[in-house]
Amino acid sequence: MNTVKIYINEHKDRFVEELIELLKIPSVSADSSYKKEVLRTANFISESLKKAGCDKVEICETPGYPIVYGEKIIDKNLPTVLVYGHYDVQPADPINLWDSPPFEPVIKKTAIHPEGAIFARGACDDKGQMFMHVKALEYMTKSGNLPCNVKFMIEGEEEVGSKNLSWFVPRNKEKLANDVILISDTGMIANDIPSITTGLRGLSYVEVEVTGPNRDLHSGLYGGAVANPINILTKMIASLHDENNHITIPGFYDAVEELSSTERAAMAKAPFLLENYKKALDIEEVHGEKGYTTNERNSIRPTLDVNGIWGGYTGEGAKTVIASKAFAKISMRLVPNQNWEKITELFKNHFESIAPKSVKVVVKPHHGGQGYVTPIDTIEYKAASKAYETSFGKTPIPQRSGGSIPIVALFEQELKSKTILMGFGLDSDAIHSPNEHFGIWNYLKGIETISYFYQYFTELSKK
Repeated sequence: MNTVKIYINEHKDRFVEELIELLKIPSVSADSSYKKEVLRTANFISESLKKAGCDKVEICETPGYPIVYGEKIIDKNLPTVLVYGHYDVQPADPINLWDSPPFEPVIKKTAIHPEGAIFARGACDDKGQMFMHVKALEYMTKSGNLPCNVKFMIEGEEEVGSKNLSWFVPRNKEKLANDVILISDTGMIANDIPSITTGLRGLSYVEVEVTGPNRDLHSGLYGGAVANPINILTKMIASLHDENNHITIPGFYDAVEELSSTERAAMAKAPFLLENYKKALDIEEVHGEKGYTTNERNSIRPTLDVNGIWGGYTGEGAKTVIASKAFAKISMRLVPNQNWEKITELFKNHFESIAPKSVKVVVKPHHGGQGYVTPIDTIEYKAASKAYETSFGKTPIPQRSGGSIPIVALFEQELKSKTILMGFGLDSDAIHSPNEHFGIWNYLKGIETISYFYQYFTELSKK
């Protein structure tokens, strides 16, 4: 398999150029004004899969954005790997905080990426990591080293909850039949400390609306006599955590799995320097639930965060007004065993119950998904571990992630197969933030490691 390194070295400039072309397309699924660009991205992925060697490629229509399906079947008696990824990206806001335009990719060297990193929205999440799989297929088909069957399912709505993937998968079980699902939409500890994600948190995402008077009011004439929805909303939000940063919603923790001291001790072995963490974020102190470490707070514990809050006048200068309405978007990251629909209902009931009679409250659920934990004693995990050992020269560390990929639990339920999460991004890559980027070294190393996975998974499946 040394041929993979030779192939990557020969074609690395083209691999980077093709990714840059993909990153230029602003496929923001959350904003309908980008609809044409999202569809253009689906066509780009379709053509890329054809060029990489897929014998069959389809742009499958859904009630929303299409899913790009591709396959290369060499022998039905061999194992089949289903690759999942997404071609949509987060909105680029706030644009003014980007050092370069988010959809005009640039390559810059950084302390962490001395070989250079591509700065653009979607560079790491998930276009760069998804495209590694396309390039790995290209290498395996062009060099004659594809050891098994491969299928692709690349969607365009992951950043808005994958609603129509939930529609598509149950209707296409035979088409999507596989022996393992392979996803690169996570990260690793460091470039010299490879890791495999073995757990994901679930998600419940809601929007709240608080209404006071039937119109905006003069704050001098009505101030102190009428409830201010913004004041009320902030008090309600503040009450959702107690003095120990414990979430106060009744029943919220009922299904939360408490890890044993042995498991927590194993997690603590992962390299982590708190001072470096604070320095990277330019904060004086960390913050979170009492009784847990930083790494535990962002992986094995549930959370509740306000993602956006607005109301009243926010333009230049002053306008003395009591707003009629105030709004907030709130996300709850959930741990395995917490049912996202139940948590959404608990939030709705609680938030409505704590509202004073001076305002009206509406809770609008957006989307969500279940958490997931994958075992580390399976053929697919062993194949992934061996692939990292070969490309990195080190055994990867199993690690639970704080992020969410809600459809992973859906895949196991509908397709009856396990998922392996082989991520190559870093925490410092600023996904969902201004100046998102992905190291070129990581991009190329991902192509190499994925290619090894196919070899080892096929070999272990035969035993």
